[in-house]
Amino acid sequence: MTTTADPSIAAWAPPRDEARAAKSTSPVWNAAAVGVIWLTSLFVVALWVAGGGLQAVAGGTGETLTTLGRITGLVSANLLLYQVLLMARVPLFERGFGRDGITRMHRLVGFWSFWLLLAHIALVTAGYGATAQIDVLAQLWTFVVDYPGMLLATAGTLLLVLVVATSLRRARRRLRYESWHLLHLYGYLGVGLALPHQLWTGADFLSSPVATYYWWTLWAVTAASVIVFRIVLPPARSWRHRLRVTDVAADGTRGVTVRVAGRDLHRLGAKPGQFFVWRFLDEPGWTRGHPLSLAAAPRAESLEVSAQVVGDGTARLRGLTPGTRVLVEGPYGSMTGEARTRTKLLMIAAGAGVAPLVSILEGERFAPGEATLVTRDHDLDSGLRRDAIRALIARRGLRHFELPGGRSHGASPWIPATHDAWRGRDLIRYFAPDIAAYDAYVCGPKPWMDAVVRDLRAAGMPARAIHTESFTV
Repeated sequence: MTTTADPSIAAWAPPRDEARAAKSTSPVWNAAAVGVIWLTSLFVVALWVAGGGLQAVAGGTGETLTTLGRITGLVSANLLLYQVLLMARVPLFERGFGRDGITRMHRLVGFWSFWLLLAHIALVTAGYGATAQIDVLAQLWTFVVDYPGMLLATAGTLLLVLVVATSLRRARRRLRYESWHLLHLYGYLGVGLALPHQLWTGADFLSSPVATYYWWTLWAVTAASVIVFRIVLPPARSWRHRLRVTDVAADGTRGVTVRVAGRDLHRLGAKPGQFFVWRFLDEPGWTRGHPLSLAAAPRAESLEVSAQVVGDGTARLRGLTPGTRVLVEGPYGSMTGEARTRTKLLMIAAGAGVAPLVSILEGERFAPGEATLVTRDHDLDSGLRRDAIRALIARRGLRHFELPGGRSHGASPWIPATHDAWRGRDLIRYFAPDIAAYDAYVCGPKPWMDAVVRDLRAAGMPARAIHTESFTV
């Protein structure tokens, strides 16, 4: 463990946007986003009740199974559309929940909508079969072959099964990110194929003009959101700002840093610590977006990102040439200096997680000795942003601790095996003795961050002073 700092150097504060002093409106956006979801969800239940759902449940016949299939289908359809909306970069949800919250909700909503969809299929098939006194498999075949839109729905359901199966954690670990991302996009097609049969034949969808209007409107809004916020706006904004690669350089033994220039980049509204979804238009495969955090405080004329080379997508970054055009979506993320509530900063990063933390340090005010950066790498040579860290040490008195080596197998797996004698919470108190004066920013793989957060809480830091963000779905 090493540390380097020069506390004698006066604090240096970069120019700041006056908007920083304004209060965040996230509570208002959060209330609006939550309200929209609850109101529409209650409306869906009201449609089922108005259609005699409660009375049918008490019947105890095949109609009971059918009506339970109706409510599971209604809720599943609503959740499927919201799952798409959550990932459509709609400003209401981005500002209301933040990217970290959205990714958690997307995963939760996705699994619930899928299991409710399967329950809908099973219950409706069993209910119709019981009423008609025919075999369940025969009834299922009748649905698929004879009912309008059911062949499309069957294809859509199979695509959703594929997406869910590849989203299970064990399956994700076996897939390259690029392969998983491509398969995950089939979810859009699955939703698009699975829902129209309800709009054509579902009793709850056609029971009244209000119900029909609601479902067609929600479907149209969802489709329009994907088209506008995922397809139209990113290239339009990128073209307006004329984003192009200007420099590509090695960053440590396993990393790469890419600088992108453009005009009027301050209009993007990016803050240190945020990330964009990047697409570099250099060769086939450019359609796969990569979420990469800003590795330096954004400037009016350039943005920088750094990544460790761990797959085909990041390996492509090394081969980028100056002049390559760039498409971006964003900025996203709430792990910024605006979340800060205290005087001092404790930044804890693993691998590429150091990039957003360095950008935050470059954009935040602190006196010499008031900011501490802890970096966790396999070895010292593989660390990213070493030049930027040395500049922060020399110019602003940053304290830097390095923790290289293999992972500990003790109670605190976020520390290296060389520090097995330490308890994680005691190591944190060593880095930040007056812990009540610190905000902590943590960035790295999700299980690693969870271990760090546990030890931060054990060391006495309240949850409101701990800031993390996960970019996984």
